[in-house]
Amino acid sequence: MQWATGNHTFIFPRKTLIMGIVNVTPDSFSDGGLFFNTNRAVDHALKLVDEGADILDIGGESTRPGAASISVKEELNRVIPVIDKLSKQSEAIISVDTHKPVVAEEAINAGASIINDIGANNNNSKMWNVISSTKAGYICMHMQGSPESMQKNPFYEDVISDVCNFFQERLNSFEEHGISAEQIAFDPGIGFGKSLKHNIELMSQLNKFNMFQRPVLIGASRKSFIEKLLGTPVEKRLPASLTCATWAIMQGSQIIRAHEVAETVQAVRMAEALIENNNGTIT
Repeated sequence: MQWATGNHTFIFPRKTLIMGIVNVTPDSFSDGGLFFNTNRAVDHALKLVDEGADILDIGGESTRPGAASISVKEELNRVIPVIDKLSKQSEAIISVDTHKPVVAEEAINAGASIINDIGANNNNSKMWNVISSTKAGYICMHMQGSPESMQKNPFYEDVISDVCNFFQERLNSFEEHGISAEQIAFDPGIGFGKSLKHNIELMSQLNKFNMFQRPVLIGASRKSFIEKLLGTPVEKRLPASLTCATWAIMQGSQIIRAHEVAETVQAVRMAEALIENNNGTIT
């Protein structure tokens, strides 16, 4: 299995990819405001690379439950200077966390090679055109609703089947728009339009998404479902986040999105060694 991201191609099976989170926002749920400055964001991103991040995910708009959207201009002002500087200072693969086609295209021009799109549930032909024309990697995430509304009584007949059906429909649509399946990775969207029960069901059956033969990204780091289950505030969710990460790779997922990169790398590499010794393969 291959994942084509611009000028770089990841070939699986391989070591799990670790995606480090860089929020250039004043209001993200766990670290909003800490890196709301170009130089501080770049310094933090380079630190994550030193800790073992393979991919840097740069986001300029909070997607926490209830968050309101910001303008294209504001998002560009936040992320493009960071991506531009990082692309000149690091060989790490850069992802832009956006659902806006203009931001995605400008980010690719500035040095990003992956579009991480929480808005993949929208039939946005402009975004599909950006993906097709730039040959960027594309992370297609499942979300029910939008950040403003997604946690208002989310409902599924069967959350696993519904997410699988969404992924299959998207694959068919991408093909119609000239997007290669090799550009696509899937994210079931932990915490995006899901109740605690839905999140636990998704996490417990991540192997169901391997049927598509596309890389699967899991972003459970510091998510609020951990607090709902365990009562832990955001600053104390690392142990549960690491458990989710190691469980995900045991289930066959290939990409882990994390805030604490050094700790995640250590947990994941140990799990990989145990899996490899037991099964003869990492995935």
